[in-house]
Amino acid sequence: MTFFWKRQRASRLAGKKLLSKQNSQLELTIPTHFRCPISLDLMKDPVTLSTGITYDRQSIEKWIQDGNQTCPVTNQILTSFDQIPNHMIRRMIQDWCVENRAHGIERIPTPRTPLTSFDIVEICSKMMGAASKGDEKKFLDLVGKVHVWANESEHNKNLIKDNGLGYVLAASFESFSSLSYEKHEDLLKEIMFLLTWMFPLGIEGRSMLGSTESLRCMTWFLSGDDLLLKKSCVLTLKELLSTDKTHVQTLINIDGLLEALIKLITTPDCPSAKKSSFAVIYYILSTPVARSKVSSRFIELGVVESSLEALVEADNKGLSEMALGVLDCLSDSKEGRERVQKHALSVPLLVKKILRVSSLATDFCVSMLWKLSNNDDGDTLVEALHIGAFQKLLLMLQVNCGEETKVKATEMLKLMNQYKNKLDCFDSANYKYLRKSY
Repeated sequence: MTFFWKRQRASRLAGKKLLSKQNSQLELTIPTHFRCPISLDLMKDPVTLSTGITYDRQSIEKWIQDGNQTCPVTNQILTSFDQIPNHMIRRMIQDWCVENRAHGIERIPTPRTPLTSFDIVEICSKMMGAASKGDEKKFLDLVGKVHVWANESEHNKNLIKDNGLGYVLAASFESFSSLSYEKHEDLLKEIMFLLTWMFPLGIEGRSMLGSTESLRCMTWFLSGDDLLLKKSCVLTLKELLSTDKTHVQTLINIDGLLEALIKLITTPDCPSAKKSSFAVIYYILSTPVARSKVSSRFIELGVVESSLEALVEADNKGLSEMALGVLDCLSDSKEGRERVQKHALSVPLLVKKILRVSSLATDFCVSMLWKLSNNDDGDTLVEALHIGAFQKLLLMLQVNCGEETKVKATEMLKLMNQYKNKLDCFDSANYKYLRKSY
């Protein structure tokens, strides 16, 4: 009797386990037409393309943003990128979620109405009106609304950029800066945070940001203590000068700018701000008129030492390129060359970076070695030979490089030939190759 009871109990337990297993399988069974063909997940915001295939909005937006111009299922070329909400499928999915609530499936929320170009144009108009009246409170409310839209999706960000909001923000930044950047500090900060992802701006927007008042306000922010704000300002300056160097002259006449840039490149644990700061300094120094005015001040502030230190620590291609560009510009002057040659790491770092970072970095390194070697008694080339510059320059001539860089490398190799007797470790095989080549 006991044995029979145990068998019955074991049978019931096995039945419960089987039922539990079936229930768990049921939880995972999503109807095929409720799944997104791209992600294979339950669609939360189904939209239909011109080909008639329905996808989840987030998945198809990413597909299109990645540069694809075809329908993922049919492989047909999309004649339109419009995404029409499929309300019928969405309601069916919501009903299915409610029916299967016992299995732990939550009902998908009804998606928000997607952002349209009309919404952007409308908020641009309201922003311009608030700026013209100096209504800071209303403008801040509108900026907050833009932040909410931008945080919802990349699609919203692209839509905002493509419909002229960048120009409105740049014009508003100039307008409130002209009134008083101390009084409207909070508003100007919010505009600056938005502008960092609005680039590239059109000519009109760049003109607004390049005005004297706008540049003074950004310099004032750079001299403050808010690191996030300083990063936004220096990134904005970098983007502005990279496309239009006509604003350099106005910028260098603003008190405190050079000191703020040097302070930012020496800020620890902030590589993005450091890279942008070096880029701004490079764009300033690569303008001949500005270079003649501010190079001495930059040298006094220690930009040579900071650049070399950045090259020692940098594992970022862009940062290395900009630091080398700054050093190359400063080496055009006697004062700059003397400061560079004075540092023990200058030549070793230049030789090391040849063919190791990028073609642009290699051009800067060769240019600097050429400038230094043409203005001393041969010590630079002798030191460079000791640390392998001869072999690197020979190798560089065999790969694709600019014509100007090739000419400078050839001149240095000829000079190295003249100094061969100064080197105890000179490679005779390389020397024979050099004589054969020239």
